[in-house]
Amino acid sequence: MALSSLLSPSPTHVSSTSTQSIPKLYHYCHSISFSFQNTPSFTSFPSPQNQKWRTSVSFFPAFFNKTKDPTPIKQELLEAIAPLDRGAEATPEDQEIIDQIARKLEACNPTKEPLKSNFLNGKWELIYTTSKSILQTQRPKILRSRVNYQAINGDTLRAQNMEGWPFFNQVTADLTPLNSRKVAVKFDYFKIGGIIPVKAPGRARGELEITYLDEELRVSRGDLGNLFILKMVDPSYRVPT
Repeated sequence: MALSSLLSPSPTHVSSTSTQSIPKLYHYCHSISFSFQNTPSFTSFPSPQNQKWRTSVSFFPAFFNKTKDPTPIKQELLEAIAPLDRGAEATPEDQEIIDQIARKLEACNPTKEPLKSNFLNGKWELIYTTSKSILQTQRPKILRSRVNYQAINGDTLRAQNMEGWPFFNQVTADLTPLNSRKVAVKFDYFKIGGIIPVKAPGRARGELEITYLDEELRVSRGDLGNLFILKMVDPSYRVPT
């Protein structure tokens, strides 16, 4: 899985046998419940069943948003991704629209040094990504992970990606800050089925940049060019050391 590929290594970093058992996050990670749990919420998450249309997007540059209030942009983003099954149903046009909205939101990022923020800590659910390896679109739908999570603890510089049903794979990683918003990721152990530990090969590495962060939403971009959008579900969660 990627620590967002959320943190997932490139396909060239691990063997074909290993990648079949590696959790695909966020990796990142998961079926989406469009409501925040355990955190204050001022943004509503529309139901995919009620949002079968594609949201149009304003392509005005972000600097026209003089108030720098991210709330309407967050709502626009959530409405746009709601019908896309975490990105599995997104067309190239959809992906371009989502990327444009995400960039507007990134321009309003209220957390300038995400790695120093307590908002980062906890368990996040992946609600949209462009990573095909995480979405597992090459598999029949019944064999795809229904939900993916990524947990990060900034104080211990640890991260964990977790898949839900049907495989429940996990991977943990050490993080090394490269600057105040970007980390290098080195995976240490995979857990097949959430039970069987397998030591990760030394080449299982990646990078992750946090481009937007508040108490309920995180936007990240990986070193392979993928976009990850996650919502906070448990700020008290601790990654195993």
